[in-house]
Amino acid sequence: MPDMSASASLAMTHLVTFAKEVDEDKVTPGVLGFIVFAAMALAVWALMKSMSRHMNRVDFTQVPDPEAEQAEPEGSAESAAGAGKKPSENG
Repeated sequence: MPDMSASASLAMTHLVTFAKEVDEDKVTPGVLGFIVFAAMALAVWALMKSMSRHMNRVDFTQVPDPEAEQAEPEGSAESAAGAGKKPSENG
């Protein structure tokens, strides 16, 4: 490995010796796997909490547009079928 730093080389030698000590019939994720899984779980929890907070701030009520009501012709078939109801009441 031509461009490997001294610390990376040292880390590789420790990992290689550790790999020789591990039983080849039993492979477990170990502490590193648990730390990665826990970090991902905490990240998902934080994202869900943030999303919930943002969704609670959203106002879902829809206000009818007065310009759209004025743009409709008075004698259209749709307004006659609605029998004078507001567009938000037609559902």
